[in-house]
Amino acid sequence: MHERIVTVANPAGLHARPAARFVRAAAAQPAEVAIGRPGQDTVPAASILSVMTLGIGPGERVVLRADGDGAQEALDALATLLERDAES
Repeated sequence: MHERIVTVANPAGLHARPAARFVRAAAAQPAEVAIGRPGQDTVPAASILSVMTLGIGPGERVVLRADGDGAQEALDALATLLERDAES
């Protein structure tokens, strides 16, 4: 299992469009990916309902965990997506 802690840069946090974009990217990874707050349980990153339930706001730190083939590459791609300050 690989793990990385990143800060959500999007001014909307992981709500609506940014969450949908993140979930699509997570679902496209060959590895199983989970997201959550550091020190708390994680949820499947490919589930829009699970991600939205977290209520992650802008500037919050999240932990990404990936397991399986391409786990490190999945973390690299998803961390880059979350750390970008992209509005939409």
